[in-house]
Amino acid sequence: MINGRGGKFKLTQVVYIAICYYISNMTLNRKKYRNAVLYLCWKLKGEVRGKKKLAKLLYFADFDFFEKNQKSITGDAYKALPMGPFPVSLGEITAEMTKEGLIDIDQLQEVEGYIPTEIYKCVADPDISVFNDEEIRMLDRIAAKYGNLTGKQLEELSHAEAPYIGTEPKKVIPYELANYRGTDFGDL
Repeated sequence: MINGRGGKFKLTQVVYIAICYYISNMTLNRKKYRNAVLYLCWKLKGEVRGKKKLAKLLYFADFDFFEKNQKSITGDAYKALPMGPFPVSLGEITAEMTKEGLIDIDQLQEVEGYIPTEIYKCVADPDISVFNDEEIRMLDRIAAKYGNLTGKQLEELSHAEAPYIGTEPKKVIPYELANYRGTDFGDL
């Protein structure tokens, strides 16, 4: 037992409070974020087809990495939107990257009457020096495991996960819910 302002706490409560404080104070790492986008594009033959697919690849990278290491790669927050977890800063980051000539975003009208698909294409190589070995292994794992899936397939997978299920619609998904996924990291 530990005495605190609110009374006596069990050590597990103190650890939980500390983890929640850390998560709520996680900051966006723009350099890693931008290079994660570039790295995923690079690993997937130079492009990611669809905003939904890119959003879900980043979600799996961040939440898998958090589940294994108790920190994310990008530091972005994700909201539980109808099509699945969506990174709050994705639009801002990709707009900056386009403006700086790091990526191109093409529009492809695949189906008449539907919103065109955004295709994210690498113009620059990723700077892998911003990542540690574990982060590179995780990004490689995400590209290998999910890279051949469509945005719709990734949406369905993300809808079946504890972080999405356990979050109210349109609210920020707490990273600590990644600890309830039970991911097998035997391939790392």
